[in-house]
Amino acid sequence: MKIMVTGGGGFLGKGITLRLSEMGHKVKILARGEYPNLKEKGVEVHRGDISDEKQVLSALEGCSAVFHVASKPGVSMDYSEYYNTNVKGTENIIKACLHHKIDKLIYTSSPSVVFDGKDQKGVDESCPYPEKFLAYYPQTKALAEQMVIKANSPQLGTVSLRPHLIWGPGDNHLIPRILDRAGSGRLRLVGDGKNLVDTVYIDNAVSAHILAFEKLSPGSPVSGKVYFITNDEPLEVKKIMDMILDAGGFPPVNKKIPVGIAYAVGGILEVIYSLLKKKEEPLMTRFVALELSQSHWFDITAAKRDLGYSPSVSIAEGMKRLKKHLQGGYSNSK
Repeated sequence: MKIMVTGGGGFLGKGITLRLSEMGHKVKILARGEYPNLKEKGVEVHRGDISDEKQVLSALEGCSAVFHVASKPGVSMDYSEYYNTNVKGTENIIKACLHHKIDKLIYTSSPSVVFDGKDQKGVDESCPYPEKFLAYYPQTKALAEQMVIKANSPQLGTVSLRPHLIWGPGDNHLIPRILDRAGSGRLRLVGDGKNLVDTVYIDNAVSAHILAFEKLSPGSPVSGKVYFITNDEPLEVKKIMDMILDAGGFPPVNKKIPVGIAYAVGGILEVIYSLLKKKEEPLMTRFVALELSQSHWFDITAAKRDLGYSPSVSIAEGMKRLKKHLQGGYSNSK
């Protein structure tokens, strides 16, 4: 089977691509880069932009299933970039699936689509979208997720996964950001660091996507559904950060900033960056202040029941692998 993975050169996308290849599938990725390391493994690299309808239509020709992983993450102030990639890009993927009669679409969403700025303790998929979003990323991801759910039909089976804070060897977002800030002395806990947070190790996130692919078909029990995906091990934010810092050779984080101050600073920086039309991300935003200071852990009963999902790599084991990787002793193609 030929399978498309959008964003196949990214952290999660690459993991899914390699796993599918190992399973014997022919894999094509749609990405902006060249990725010669994937080409060497037999992956077909189609360079393009998912916000370009013609490019997407061409890239998906001949495919039987699509993993739509590509997105615009972060908290920058440019709405158009988020809309074009996350919303328009998803619309193009759905149109191309219907045009080419592709009957499986596995979409990578985010738990942030239901974050309302308050603690989320053990919430399940019945949690509603918030009335107001504090950042463009969750706003546009929510719009895209709703489009994917609506697109589910007798012709196209869709399923949406919400992995939370994916990390592990090869991570190019969460881990580097924490270690970079630790190295520059800018790392702070927002609040007391005792808020509980679910995360998910990369191999487990990949496995959840493969399980969704295997269970999905038009009219199947998982069609049109949404699932939270985590390691099912909520831990205090400070403990998580300290384990990551230890893996990177840094001491525990001890500096803190009160939530109210972080929120106020974030609001001021948002105004400044918007007025100056700066595209880079502010050091702090209101959304980030709330994300870092509130609890986020989820009930993954539905994923266990419907997908057969069970995290195979614990956080403790994942941290061991991460430490070896950062020390240059762990070989992980993901």
